[in-house]
Amino acid sequence: MVKKYADLYLDARRALLLTEGENASNVARELVCAASGKTAEQLITHREHYASDEVIELTESFVERYIKGEPMPYILGQWDFYDMTLTVTPDVLIPRDDTMVVTELAIKKAVFLEQNPRILDLCTGSGCIGLAIAKRFKDARVTLADLSQAALRVAKRNAQDLKLNGRVSCIQLDVMRPAQDFLGKFHLIVSNPPYVTHAEMEKLPASVRDFEPHMALDGGEDGLDFYRAIVKNYASALVPNGFICFEIGMGQEKAVCQILEENGFEILEQRRDTAYIIRAILAQKREDV
Repeated sequence: MVKKYADLYLDARRALLLTEGENASNVARELVCAASGKTAEQLITHREHYASDEVIELTESFVERYIKGEPMPYILGQWDFYDMTLTVTPDVLIPRDDTMVVTELAIKKAVFLEQNPRILDLCTGSGCIGLAIAKRFKDARVTLADLSQAALRVAKRNAQDLKLNGRVSCIQLDVMRPAQDFLGKFHLIVSNPPYVTHAEMEKLPASVRDFEPHMALDGGEDGLDFYRAIVKNYASALVPNGFICFEIGMGQEKAVCQILEENGFEILEQRRDTAYIIRAILAQKREDV
């Protein structure tokens, strides 16, 4: 099989036109770059060079997977989030702009924590939230926790790639069970838990429903199972006056605030995303709880 990079790109673009329309050029370029290890600039410079059989086969595989609906981050095996390039696999959710909101809210609070704060990222997935905090605060000790061992392997790899593994640990935890004493106390717990309702699970876009881990999406009948469990089981893992910071689904703010308040937390802030939807809640544990 003999093919120049220019022809490889054009063939990929042609295959993508039906589903991608005007965006076919951008997608084709990104897939050819990923398969070849070249930058977009190098792809232009080397357009008359011949691609290897391996690059051609990999590009064709990437195009086929994309046409079948597989999300780009899983095809590439990585995705950018909060100035970090993270490994992502189908074992973890793809970090999205929605999660930037809770990350920024948690970082805003962490600025005012005491020195050497301990921070726990529950339902961590790729580790994106906890790692962004650890990268921002050089004295923070961050624990990334998830029930999924496969997700923890991804989070651990990301911590290592970012050279944060000296201050970041990964541990398997089930938030449906009470926090164990060996964990000690944390100044801040942050979480993007599963919050999709059973009914919503059936209506998710195919790219989410067919490829992303249901374990990280399904929040129960009303989408609130994990909020109830975390507040109930992990309030004891907070220091007096410690903080919880949650990402929430659209329209869940009243219910999540009620769960927090009924369990001895004071709501400090609710933050909206770019679509003006409330996406994150910060609450503080009362000292007498």
